[in-house]
Amino acid sequence: MNISSLRLDSHAICTPQPLRSFTSHNLFYRSTRNVVVCSAKPIAPPPTKLTAADSPAGRIESLSQVSGVLGCQWGDEGKGKLVDILAQHFEIVARCQGGANAGHTIYNAEGKKFALHLVPSGILNEDTLCVIGNGVVVHLPGLFQEIDGLESNGVSCKGRILISDRAHLLFDFHQEVDGLREVELSKSFIGTTKRGIGPCYSSKVNRNGIRVSDLRHMDTFPQKLDLLLSDAALRFKDFKYGPDVLKKEVEKYKRYAERLEPYIADTVHVVNEAITQKKKILVEGGQATMLDIDFGTYPFVTSSSPSAGGICTGLGIAPRVVGDLVGVVKAYTTRVGSGPFPTELLGPGGDLLRFAGQEFGTTTGRPRRCGWLDIVALRYACQINGFSSLNLTKLDVLSDLDEIQLGVAYKHDDGTLVKSFPSDLRVLEQLKVEYEVLPGWKTDISSVRSYSDLPKTAQLYVERIEELIGVPIHYIGVGPGRDALLFK
Repeated sequence: MNISSLRLDSHAICTPQPLRSFTSHNLFYRSTRNVVVCSAKPIAPPPTKLTAADSPAGRIESLSQVSGVLGCQWGDEGKGKLVDILAQHFEIVARCQGGANAGHTIYNAEGKKFALHLVPSGILNEDTLCVIGNGVVVHLPGLFQEIDGLESNGVSCKGRILISDRAHLLFDFHQEVDGLREVELSKSFIGTTKRGIGPCYSSKVNRNGIRVSDLRHMDTFPQKLDLLLSDAALRFKDFKYGPDVLKKEVEKYKRYAERLEPYIADTVHVVNEAITQKKKILVEGGQATMLDIDFGTYPFVTSSSPSAGGICTGLGIAPRVVGDLVGVVKAYTTRVGSGPFPTELLGPGGDLLRFAGQEFGTTTGRPRRCGWLDIVALRYACQINGFSSLNLTKLDVLSDLDEIQLGVAYKHDDGTLVKSFPSDLRVLEQLKVEYEVLPGWKTDISSVRSYSDLPKTAQLYVERIEELIGVPIHYIGVGPGRDALLFK
């Protein structure tokens, strides 16, 4: 397929010239405002031989005591798979923010698929303790459904999951309010997962939320829940509430409280004690930096901080103990829901990526919007988080393309460079994207298990991203299974 024939997003501009002959790594690309031109220049030395420390096991073992895996884009990058693999070398895997709006798909050694939403992705490793931190909002019906699903598939959860007594409870009514809010916004809707995440965090910030520890005090629980439900009824005319609703919810949560008790812990104490005891802790982020409440494409964002700062506030640990952070980024870009997407591909190009990459939400099943890898957004995410390395996922999805484009710069209408990722949505909607075009490799790479065995043009793509971002790519995904991960 000739990518130059694809219709790009209305605010992306690029008219690539026909590609000339290519010679391994002896290429780089410079872009003009409307034309992408190819010129000869070495861009990176050939890969050096791995030392013992750079071997797969050595590289993972060298990760710091407290490490993290965070998303670089708009979520759905494949964080769960890396967490699942790294968890074999960590004693604790912890979630620090978000809720059941996270959808992490992982596979066990037999290739069985598990879709997790609240339970950390380290659960398949039987020696790993999974912690749901204070920054997470917890929907108990969904959590127990997840635990039951794991147990029925032979994954023991008993004694292996701890839930912070400071974590806030997300109720079914939060989900209902989420949907009512989206209807109210009409054409300017956010495009949430309707899992109640925003309304629950709103309750938390309004200081009338209900925490896990409140389940231990059923004498005051009904009054607290009544306050929340009454507020929702006052706010939304279509929200039906009365004494029978309250009574039913209280009875339900009495049963939940009894079942949850063995899982409840002061996880701030647990995690900090583990740090003192030199245990290794891996933090699993939900969502991603471009959905961060402060740094994302506000208001089309999530309601928590999925960037590095959320680790400390979501677990109650000091910044000085946080070490290596690995950013997870797809070889292209996707996002779900509304909001700006500068490198979006509309028409056949987006469809091809969507079906080749099976880009349908783990949480909602919604088709994801697809486009070229956005280097500007990726560089911005790297600045905010200080990633020590990257995991480039789904490289195999690009295997059928003749040409692959990288969105390397943003420009205003007058041609002046946009220096960073803009906060102003109007600027984002009007800017022009400058692209580089790289050759595709036109061969299936899903069975490749060594970086040196990748086609040279695939290596060129990986190394060009490294050069543009200034952060090494240590892990490369070429398929969904645990074994489909290359170490560079």
